[in-house]
Amino acid sequence: MFFLGAGRAPACLTLGWVTEGYPDQWEADVVLTDGGTAHLRPIRSEDAELLRTFYARLSPESIYYRFFSPRPTLSDREIAHFTTVDHDRRVALIATVGEEMIAVVRYDRLPDRPGTAEVAFLVEDAHQGRGLGAVLLEHIAAAARERGLHRFVASVLPDNRRMTRVFREAGYRAEQRFEDGVIELVLDLEPTETSVEVMAAREHRAESRSIQRLLFPRSVAVIGASRAEHSVGQTVLRNLLGGDFTGPVYPVHPAAVAVAGVRAYTSVLEIPGDVDLAVVAVRADTVHDVVEQCAAKGVRGLIVVSSGFGETGAQGRKNQEELVRLARAYGMRVVGPNCLGIANTDPEVRLNATLAPTMPGRGPVGFFSQSGALGIAILQRTAERGLGLSTFVSAGNRADVSGNDLMQYWEEDPATKAVLLYLESLGNPRKFARLARRLGRRKPIVAVKSGRSTQGVPLGHAASALSLPDHAVSALFAQAGVIRVEDLSELFDVAQLLAYQPLPAGDRVAIIDNSDSLGLLAQDAAVALGLDVRPPVDLGPRAGATEYEQALAEAIADESVDAVVALFTPPTIGGYDLSVPEKILRMAAAGAKPIVATYLGAKGMPADLRVTGPDGMPAEGSVPSYPAPEDAVRALAYAVRYAQWRRRPPGRVPEVVGADRRRARALVAGWLADGGPVDATPEQAAELLGCYGIAVARKGEGVPTRITASEDPSFGAVISFGLADETAALLDDRAYRLAPLTDVEAAELVRAIRTAPLLLGHRGAEPVDVAALEDLLLRVSRLGDDLPEVARLELDPVMANASGVTVCCVRLRLQRPLGPRPELGPRRLR
Repeated sequence: MFFLGAGRAPACLTLGWVTEGYPDQWEADVVLTDGGTAHLRPIRSEDAELLRTFYARLSPESIYYRFFSPRPTLSDREIAHFTTVDHDRRVALIATVGEEMIAVVRYDRLPDRPGTAEVAFLVEDAHQGRGLGAVLLEHIAAAARERGLHRFVASVLPDNRRMTRVFREAGYRAEQRFEDGVIELVLDLEPTETSVEVMAAREHRAESRSIQRLLFPRSVAVIGASRAEHSVGQTVLRNLLGGDFTGPVYPVHPAAVAVAGVRAYTSVLEIPGDVDLAVVAVRADTVHDVVEQCAAKGVRGLIVVSSGFGETGAQGRKNQEELVRLARAYGMRVVGPNCLGIANTDPEVRLNATLAPTMPGRGPVGFFSQSGALGIAILQRTAERGLGLSTFVSAGNRADVSGNDLMQYWEEDPATKAVLLYLESLGNPRKFARLARRLGRRKPIVAVKSGRSTQGVPLGHAASALSLPDHAVSALFAQAGVIRVEDLSELFDVAQLLAYQPLPAGDRVAIIDNSDSLGLLAQDAAVALGLDVRPPVDLGPRAGATEYEQALAEAIADESVDAVVALFTPPTIGGYDLSVPEKILRMAAAGAKPIVATYLGAKGMPADLRVTGPDGMPAEGSVPSYPAPEDAVRALAYAVRYAQWRRRPPGRVPEVVGADRRRARALVAGWLADGGPVDATPEQAAELLGCYGIAVARKGEGVPTRITASEDPSFGAVISFGLADETAALLDDRAYRLAPLTDVEAAELVRAIRTAPLLLGHRGAEPVDVAALEDLLLRVSRLGDDLPEVARLELDPVMANASGVTVCCVRLRLQRPLGPRPELGPRRLR
């Protein structure tokens, strides 16, 4: 099948006008549907020869679909016309891989149809079916909206089904009519809920596929495979061989005939077979040449374990950026640099492309670690606990592949039941929240986010510092369903429960023990963590398997119990019944309630409490054990809160009745006409609020509250709520959520502060009109989400009483954002 083309050739070939300034904001690296990458950029006049050679590779059918007539070559005049644009009335974007142009999209304004432009595509035959048409449409539509256009018109031949499908499946409002044997499609460029969902779904598939290509290589080259013992290159090579990788492994060494008993090659270009994945372990100053050789070889992905990049300073960061630019330009994703590597325990691949001497066995946990140095300890502790992994990625400086990419992959991966993240920074926090919210509805995400005290970013990471306080970041994690734990010990504690036991249906906990001291410790911990705990069932120090089996059976059958904590310690005198763990396992398999244990002080997945899988690793139904009762209860409490979030309806973002969003945008644009920033007058602030149905009055009676909307450079619009008094300020009793709020999240926000009882009828006081507060939050949320120019909006105080709410004072600061929010623009790699 042939593709692509839409639109007739221009009737007039008059050259366009070049505007001052090249729109470099339109440049982007993108992931295509097959997992490869391409670079998009505006066309330039010096691209004439690039366009000519691109056109020469097209089939007659593709040319016919574009121009509706045979056109074997383009004249010099046509080449000049197509490469000379003004980035306003005439715009063209091209896609390149390496030094070759593989696709082009353009629009030309229609002078007789204001706000409308004709759009046309052309994709090289060899690259059709990779999703280029869809991603080019996203980017050209964004450029058109930036230039004030509202509609695209495309003329398509009836049998060019791929082209019509690209337009119809984009999710924009569309019309079509048939005239003179040609279909004319008209697209409204205003993003719709459907178009945003379509874009997210395509992004998901493409990024997931790009990670799959890294984790399932058919062959691996180790470039820099040294003969020196314990060197980085030799360590990776030996781990690949020792892990019994199912494909060929090719050492690359400039002089050696063989490394670790395997034939070596002086260059990746000399390897006789295909190379899917290259592990790069050479000096940082030689990596550029290696990447170019990998590109020429057709390598699909790179793992750069070499150090000496962003973590070393300004020059290292520059080299790191060039590494990623070059790799993406040739269709490759990069893990690292300065990373530990990646692993996949799938028996079909058995990939251990890491520096770690210990690799856990097969299991249902996917693990992403941002730290290379810490990765070795993480894998060792994972193995010590008997916790099995599906896949592991250590991203190091995380210049390209990030935790967001892995979440895209793990969402559909049947081998992964739970996701663990060790994070030191967040490259795209708003995207992280979106992906986590979607993934968390299917699989639990447990995260350690370091840097609580500083919120800084370790040198070398391709991310900016977070401006929000740490407790606000925790609130936004919770909004997305992420289980944020304090440290690595808690990470493993929670993981071993979620990986092998079912989620609790509620917070009601039964405790069974053979030591009243252990039972009391567990009960105290459960009460402190807000669980609904039953008095412990103390079986006494002589209790054996029969007593435990009966007590567990009763707890599992009890409809008022949602989870069980089984505590067993050996008696101080005499032996103990060795069949107790067998009964615990049998009862765990008998019901759908989670059981956690403190069994002989064991930590992890002890063999006595393990349902053994075919490879000897724990299987579903295995019971996790914790050294202390408090650890078991704490892990259970995390699981309870996650299960509550997952059962909670996601809610919806309601339409704001009476909102005039177009007028609001016009007001803000007018006030910022001179550049800004602008501190709005009270009258201006009230006028803007009025566009969203929010009235301002001078006085009110009731409980003073405070609502803010602020544009965070990382998270976008963030809404906060709290009481407006000195006590709340001293306690920093504020709750935070990302905009736009759903109706469920607005209700949660009001109740999330510790002083919420003062609004809900504390000690017999009359409750305030909570529904009115929620409605106000929804309106402020929509305003903040619509207008990224709102740097900060403060409603303080907002007086709440039984009959409603009154906004008494408003402060508003406007500022032009540095660029569009990533979530609102077309798909692009960071």
